[in-house]
Amino acid sequence: MERRTRSALLWAALAVPVVSVDRLGMNEPRPAWQQITSLAVLAAAVAIRRGRPLPAFLAAAALGLATGSSLFTLSYGPALAVFALLLGRRADGARPALLAFGAIALVGTVKIAVRDVDPVVEWLVLMGTLVFGTVFPWLTGRYWRQGRELAAAGWARADQLEREQRIVADRARLRERARIAQDMHDCLGHELSLIAVRAGALQVAPDLPTPHREAATDLRAAASQATDRLHAIIGLLREADDEPAPLSPTGETVADLIARASESGLRIVYEEEGGGGLAAGVVEVGVVPAAGAGPVAGAVPAADAAPPGAKPAPPANAAPTDRTVHRVVQEALTNAAKHAPGAHVTVTVARGRDATTVTVTNGRPQEPASASEGGSGLRGLRARVTDLGGTFDAGPHGDGFRVTARVPAEGSAPAPPRFGAHLAYARRRTVLAFGGAVATGALLVGGTFAWYAYSRTHSVLDPADYARLRVGTPRAEAARVLPDRAAADPPVERAPTPPPKGADCAYYRASGELFTAVPYFRICFGGESRNRLVDKAVIPTAGEMEKERAR
Repeated sequence: MERRTRSALLWAALAVPVVSVDRLGMNEPRPAWQQITSLAVLAAAVAIRRGRPLPAFLAAAALGLATGSSLFTLSYGPALAVFALLLGRRADGARPALLAFGAIALVGTVKIAVRDVDPVVEWLVLMGTLVFGTVFPWLTGRYWRQGRELAAAGWARADQLEREQRIVADRARLRERARIAQDMHDCLGHELSLIAVRAGALQVAPDLPTPHREAATDLRAAASQATDRLHAIIGLLREADDEPAPLSPTGETVADLIARASESGLRIVYEEEGGGGLAAGVVEVGVVPAAGAGPVAGAVPAADAAPPGAKPAPPANAAPTDRTVHRVVQEALTNAAKHAPGAHVTVTVARGRDATTVTVTNGRPQEPASASEGGSGLRGLRARVTDLGGTFDAGPHGDGFRVTARVPAEGSAPAPPRFGAHLAYARRRTVLAFGGAVATGALLVGGTFAWYAYSRTHSVLDPADYARLRVGTPRAEAARVLPDRAAADPPVERAPTPPPKGADCAYYRASGELFTAVPYFRICFGGESRNRLVDKAVIPTAGEMEKERAR
């Protein structure tokens, strides 16, 4: 019932211009059957506007083209704009509407060419009406529909997010479990590996009694088994989460880590190359010898490694980059202690403006390695470094093993494209395109209206001058009071008498009023050279003719 009421109100609103324009004399009067037919067509278009918006729009356009070749009519212009708006709102695709616009332009152009009455002005009016009376309302309807669809999609997205709250909570729990597993692997695994290495050092000590040597062997085996059990537990904790979990910083510098690892008997050379405001080069060199072994040739002890004014190593919790560097060194030293005991280890940290490069290289193991499985630490490191935008490489190097990681500094990694920037760019592009279309249409309509006003106002013959003209007046004398231009589209069919045969006739407006029906004057010249006024007549408006007939 409500839908029928809306349809009736819409039809009544569109019927008002059809009836009132003729009654106000703003259009050429038409027979009653034409008005009734047009009202019936509008009623049918209103009835099918929801299910078939394109035929409804074409029906309104057909009424406009049937009344005026330029499609610009006061009677059907509002209906044309309304159905174009509904077409944009309810039609699925843009191609049928564009084809309809092209067909209307083609039909109107053909009709203008057939009439051959001031075709330039008529065609400009046709294009202006098509742009402002159909295309712009259609675009408005499309944007209206897209806004409603976006709103519906937003509500659907909100419902989906609400349903996903439990999933998000479960995911957070899994990430926390993965974080704990990572922390256990980094801290406990490192300590257990160092315990195994220290036990191995006691095991091979020459002055150790046999019972103590057997105890050291058992201690080393227990530490290795504890490491393997820890690895299995970590695998269970991490199996449900593939994302790297954030670690709590330990507050330990790389230098502290190396000093502590050296107590297990590793032979470590630590080099840190400065960046930023320092010149490139080795600014810290330290050698921590293994227990009972002499220092490496050419190196200085760790306690005397830092020269005056040298840049201290940053703490591990200073930034994600420094924490990652600490983790790479820790994991590499742990693997060296487990798989290459007694080998010479070189740690190099090169800090640059854009990135920090860590290289940990160990030589050939000098003692039997502990039998344990591994690999999860390096996989976790690779994921963590690549997540920060860096590169990671680990593999055999000569007789030993090398781990190399390049970690970008904070702010140096390229930021991902922001959706807001793309959205702003799309909006600017849409505004510019729409503004360009509006400006072009405004110039087109403005130029058309200016030409229309010029042609109408410069083809006006003053009624007093018309009255002074007499039949037989020479053409040269009559030209003094005649306008510069003749009317382009005179109502020849309403002339009271046909023009003389062979005469050269011109038509002039009796008033300069625009968009209203005015009388016309017919001036005909004939004779041998067509230089004499042979006929003059007044062509009344359609309303005046109706009144005359009524009398």
